[in-house]
Amino acid sequence: MPQIKSQKKRVLTNNKQRLINNAKKSQLRTTMKSVFAAVEAKDHQKALATQNEANGLLDKLVAKHIYHRNYAARQKARLAKAVNSINVE
Repeated sequence: MPQIKSQKKRVLTNNKQRLINNAKKSQLRTTMKSVFAAVEAKDHQKALATQNEANGLLDKLVAKHIYHRNYAARQKARLAKAVNSINVE
């Protein structure tokens, strides 16, 4: 346990930020799962819309230093590959 007053405050702010970061990561994972679910259902419009939403979330999380930019690039490519695999007729 910290003994110094500022360290005690820092523990509180770190815990608060950890919970916020976990919620944002969870939101991203949920959005990515919905993209893959739309791809499974062959719903191109929904897959494209949720892919755009996921890309925006990835960009925001990279800007806030929650994820590395290479991780975001890899996930964007993965989502794009999945969405492009749907045959649009």
